[in-house]
Amino acid sequence: MKNFVLEEIINKKLSSQKYTDIVPNGLQIEGSKIVKKIITGVTACQDLIDESLLYHADAIIVHHGYFWKNESQYIHNMKRNRLKTILSNDINLYSWHLPLDIHSELGNNAQIAKKLNIFIKGHILPYVFWGIIEDKITGVDFAKKIEKKYKKYPIHVYKNAPLYIKRIAWCSGKGQSFIKEAYAFGIDAFLTGEISEETTHIAKELGIHFFALGHHITEKDGIKSLGEWLYIKYNLDVNFIDIYNPA
Repeated sequence: MKNFVLEEIINKKLSSQKYTDIVPNGLQIEGSKIVKKIITGVTACQDLIDESLLYHADAIIVHHGYFWKNESQYIHNMKRNRLKTILSNDINLYSWHLPLDIHSELGNNAQIAKKLNIFIKGHILPYVFWGIIEDKITGVDFAKKIEKKYKKYPIHVYKNAPLYIKRIAWCSGKGQSFIKEAYAFGIDAFLTGEISEETTHIAKELGIHFFALGHHITEKDGIKSLGEWLYIKYNLDVNFIDIYNPA
């Protein structure tokens, strides 16, 4: 498949043109004209790039790419090494950020709902979903369910929270700053990737369950689902590489 055609079909699938983002979505670095082998991953770190060389990949598709708003424009050290490896090996680098968080089928938040059996009811904000847990469950048992599905026990803050969870909101990645909006909407629990120092106090004083599972782990399934869609729909050679990240 031609590299710009690949960009076009993913842009169309994820409706990328709808979103104003803090990073460019699509083909960020042009490489070889024809894409035969694709590596997918959460972040375009050096380890993922090096893995793509072992696979002789023509393209890397990630959720966290390059050229973020307000980042330094100097190409030094780490950035230089990453770009040098990509350019010297004629690799295409693609990235989809918000479109891959929000997408109703392939997106990170949709995948969280699917994995935890949450019935999606709507959005509190474009990137903050809310839904219903069909059979109400205690907060402690829901934490155990998260552990079973993700093989990782979440940080769980629950002082003053109700015993059972029925209405839940969630946001993959760095969503802890939306906890107040979620509470005002009227939920029993909020799940995201990261936690800040003040998040613990906010959750306790508002009286809701708060779960933090990790930025990386809450954003693996979106990029994996995109790769699976490319394989099923277009028979492309796609391999997901999970570069370990505890954060």
